[in-house]
Amino acid sequence: MGAAGSGQDTYGKACVVCHGAGVAGAPKLGDKGDWGPRIAQGNDILYKHALEGYTGKKGMMPPKGGNTALADADVKAAVDYMVAQGK
Repeated sequence: MGAAGSGQDTYGKACVVCHGAGVAGAPKLGDKGDWGPRIAQGNDILYKHALEGYTGKKGMMPPKGGNTALADADVKAAVDYMVAQGK
């Protein structure tokens, strides 16, 4: 998957595994309650956590969701897609 992939495509191929069901505390797609506080942190923090990984009180996320072959641009596009669904 190259940098030209859409956020929705990347979500469907990689992110849905955790963000579809809330695995390991992942905010579920479209859940405004889960996404609201995260969105409030700003995109730079969301990108950083998605790209580098994150462990917090609600759970953890491995770097690039465990798929290190993903291009940074694809990960950011997926974050943008999920944020748009969480507003």
